[in-house]
Amino acid sequence: MAHSENLITTVSTKGQIILPKTIRQRREWEAGTRLIVEETPEGVLLKRLPAFAPTRPDDVFGMLPFGGEPKTLEEMEAGMLAKARRDGPEFADDI
Repeated sequence: MAHSENLITTVSTKGQIILPKTIRQRREWEAGTRLIVEETPEGVLLKRLPAFAPTRPDDVFGMLPFGGEPKTLEEMEAGMLAKARRDGPEFADDI
């Protein structure tokens, strides 16, 4: 999403800047959006703070309790196919 428009803003006495409306709309940055400020050799980079911290499978594996016997791969595939058929034939071909 490279745009070559040159937009100018001013730093206030409190160190605040106003991001131009076109950029806020394009990025969907509403009031209250939290941004990461990163200093780079070219200038300052602003990135939206992720809604959730990054996780790895090991961080969340086993978080939901399951009280039954483990399912085989074949049983899981059969269950997904049955669900897809109930939801509509257009989904069954994807499985």
